Amino acid sequence: MFKRIALFLATNLAVLVLLGIVMSVLQNVFGIRLGNNGAILVMAAVFGFGGSLISLLMSKWVAKKSTGAYVIEQPRNETEQWLVSTVRRQAEAAGIGMPEVAIYDAPEINAFATGANRNNSLVAVSTGLIRAMTRDEAEAVLAHEVSHVANGDMVTMALIQGVLNTFVLVAARIVGGWIDAMMSGNREGGGRGLFYFVTVFALDIVFGLLASMIAMAFSRYREFRADAGGARLAGREKMIAALKRLSLTYGESTLPNQVQAFGISGAVGHGLSKLMRSHPPLEERIQALIDAPQERASGSAVVR
Repeated sequence: MFKRIALFLATNLAVLVLLGIVMSVLQNVFGIRLGNNGAILVMAAVFGFGGSLISLLMSKWVAKKSTGAYVIEQPRNETEQWLVSTVRRQAEAAGIGMPEVAIYDAPEINAFATGANRNNSLVAVSTGLIRAMTRDEAEAVLAHEVSHVANGDMVTMALIQGVLNTFVLVAARIVGGWIDAMMSGNREGGGRGLFYFVTVFALDIVFGLLASMIAMAFSRYREFRADAGGARLAGREKMIAALKRLSLTYGESTLPNQVQAFGISGAVGHGLSKLMRSHPPLEERIQALIDAPQERASGSAVVR
C-alpha cells in the first residue's frame, strides 16, 4: 500500500512539472495563449488520456516482457494443445478473434488477459495453474479471461482511467488556483506563487486517491461480470469449483503491477484498504455465482 502511494506521489510530481514545461513552451515559444481553464483542460486531456491509451496499446508487449510469457505458436505437447483448442473454442463462442495463448513461469495459480481490443488480445496462464488445477477448473479460468476480452474490459478500464486522470489534473489546478487567489490577495504582477504549486500537488494526491477508489470499484465489478461470462462459457459448476480452488490455494501474486489487476485473483484488503483492491473477495464471487439465475449455455461453449 505504501509503495503504491509513493509511486503515485512520484508520478504526479512528474506530471505537474511536465505540464508546467509544456504550457510554458506553448506560450513562450509558439505564442499559443489559451485561457487558464482552457489550457488546463487541453493539457489534462492530453496527459490523462495519453498515458492510458499508450498503456493499452503496449499492454500485450509489456505483459509478455514483464512476465517472460512464452506464446504457444506450435503446441509442443498435449497440454499446450488443450490450452490452445480450449481458448479457440471459447473465443468462437464469445464472438471474438482468437487470442494469443501463453504460459508464464510462476508458482501461484493465476491467469490474465490483456490487449488493445477484442480481436488483438492475449490470454496467459501460470505454470502453477497448469500443475494444480483440474482440466474443468482450468477451463473455467480460461473462460473467465476470454470473458474479460469479450466484455472489452481492458479498453473500458483505459477509458475510465483517462477520464479520471483528466478530472484529477483539472480539478486540482482549478481548486488550487481558487485557494491560491484567496490566500494571496492581490499578488504583485499576478501569476502563481509557491503556495499554488504546493496546494496543487497536495490536491493531486487527494483527488488521485479518490479516483483510484473509483477505478478499483469498476475493476471489482468487472470481475463479477467475467465470472458470470466464464460460467456461461464453461459451466457454472466449473466456475465455482475454480474459484473454490483459488480460495484454498491462492497466495501472494507474483504478477507485475502492470498486469496484476487483470489476473484471475488478487490480494483482498480489509476496511479502507479494500477500496484500493482490484478484486473482490473470492467468497463473494462464489456466492454471486450461486445466487445467480441459472442460464442455459450453448452446446458449443461447453462441449469438449
